[in-house]
Amino acid sequence: MEELIIEGKKIRINKPDIMIWEEAGINKIDYIQYLLNVAPFLLEHAKNRLSMIWIYPHGIDGKRIEKRSLPSSAPDWVSHTFYKEKQRMLLNDKATLVWAANYGALEFHVPFDTYKKQNYPLEMVFDLDPPDDEHFDLVLEIALKLKDVLASLGLTSVPRTSGSTGMQIFVPIAPLYSFEETRIINKFIAEYLVEKMPSALTLERAVKKRENKVYFDYLQLWKGRTMPAVYSPRGKPQATVTTPVTWEEVQVGFRPTDFSILNISERIREKGDLFSVITTNKTPQTFDEILLFIKKH
Repeated sequence: MEELIIEGKKIRINKPDIMIWEEAGINKIDYIQYLLNVAPFLLEHAKNRLSMIWIYPHGIDGKRIEKRSLPSSAPDWVSHTFYKEKQRMLLNDKATLVWAANYGALEFHVPFDTYKKQNYPLEMVFDLDPPDDEHFDLVLEIALKLKDVLASLGLTSVPRTSGSTGMQIFVPIAPLYSFEETRIINKFIAEYLVEKMPSALTLERAVKKRENKVYFDYLQLWKGRTMPAVYSPRGKPQATVTTPVTWEEVQVGFRPTDFSILNISERIREKGDLFSVITTNKTPQTFDEILLFIKKH
């Protein structure tokens, strides 16, 4: 057992040498060191959002368990808030992040709003989900089309990998619009792109009915639903990470497996935090005129 002192909190790391991502050669203490490296950026995305952690008690090849409520075994100093008669976890500090990893969390998921201003998302998000790994080039192509559509509406966007097989496009917005209002725009853009690319895109939620098309998920942006926090690892063999990318990288092309726990810290040192447009360097965008246009038509 190894003891870490994080922000003045003593955390005894259970089984620090246990392998978590065997294929990538990453053990538990490697994983925790990674989290400490990316914590300044991950926490900026996650803070004050009602977090959900994914635990893989039988390894990443086994069944996952999703936890939203604070375990009774958690120390008093773990960041949390009372919500709907339950103590809910908040990823607001490094000590809580390391405690969660030691507890067994491998993935960190957050909603689109904060508990301090519920039902008003901080970003619009478009989720592109391919039918399989072989269709990721199509995801890149659609992402670029989506960027152009958003730009034509005067909206800046940031692409990122999901850490799994797909991509998500984030649009920083002012928290002035309800989920119902953001749904109007998401749906409008989704239907427009499906109309323009019917052989490549679908809005069909049932996987069996998608016919090898990319699923344009505009429904995920909703109350209580979540997405991985930026730089969150995923329970995949290659230890892939939810990673922001540049539009130039999308144009050139890449694979989701290009970004993992093994290289993200160096990538941030070289390129900076590409997600800061959504977090620390955010310019909140408004879309009153877009909403008005859609409602009129």
